[in-house]
Amino acid sequence: MLDSSMPKRSSTEKPKRPRDVNKLAFQIVQESIGASVPEKPAVAKKRKAKDPAAVALGRKGELKGGKARAASMTKEQLVAQAKKAAEARWGKEQRQDEE
Repeated sequence: MLDSSMPKRSSTEKPKRPRDVNKLAFQIVQESIGASVPEKPAVAKKRKAKDPAAVALGRKGELKGGKARAASMTKEQLVAQAKKAAEARWGKEQRQDEE
């Protein structure tokens, strides 16, 4: 029985080729003369440290945001906002079912 699947390639046989033309040329020359190509160590991306005061302030606003907004709205505004939210949440689903 013949196996119709493609043979698997091993990524460990050949090193990856750089996209930069100059780096590629350098690598080809180094391989052709038998010199070893130095591999770059993996560089971890540095994260910027967050300002603790800004984090605390953002968290503070997050905790009171919705409640403070609702407290400042009139009953009519709350009803209008609830209808808008319900339409956004369930409106598409109902429109698709009707078709």
